[in-house]
Amino acid sequence: MKKLNLTIAASLFAFALCGNLSAQDLATDNHTVTISIPEVALVDIEPSATKNITLGFTAPTEAGNPIIPAAANTTLWLNYSSIKSVADPTRNVSVKMNAIIPGVDLNVTAAAATGAGAGTLGTSAGLLTLTGTDQTIISGIGSAYTGNGANNGHNLTYAIAAGSGPGGVAAYADLQATATVAATVTYTISDN
Repeated sequence: MKKLNLTIAASLFAFALCGNLSAQDLATDNHTVTISIPEVALVDIEPSATKNITLGFTAPTEAGNPIIPAAANTTLWLNYSSIKSVADPTRNVSVKMNAIIPGVDLNVTAAAATGAGAGTLGTSAGLLTLTGTDQTIISGIGSAYTGNGANNGHNLTYAIAAGSGPGGVAAYADLQATATVAATVTYTISDN
């Protein structure tokens, strides 16, 4: 009889234990996944190996004619990556030049974004005559990337003109003969 009572007690205990274990499982369950998205604001000029360019003028061969600017340079591309913040929903890219060359206007135009990018890519301001003050060249950048390297992002067109042209900041009278003058053009991505 003791053996029967022990068997019944063990069976009831096992049955109760199974009942308690299965009572913990429900038809659904959940857990937390924590996701971290970093704020990103990166800009560069491509191709990086050949991003320094040379522009110049050709002297006239006939008295009474002005100097002739070199052809525009279209070899450079503006690339950026951006993950916007909650506080600032868009970003801009600004451009400035560290040295004004007497008598010379240096113009830059950013084309519409092309290539392998995605997201809310920015809008070009069109042609700008570079000065020592930041000017917005690309506006309205959201969370986006242009793709990396040449043929991605905004193609940049650099052109020079002797001063006194429409929209220029320089005057032809300020031109001075010089072998080379180097100016640094700086692009900055920032919140609005």
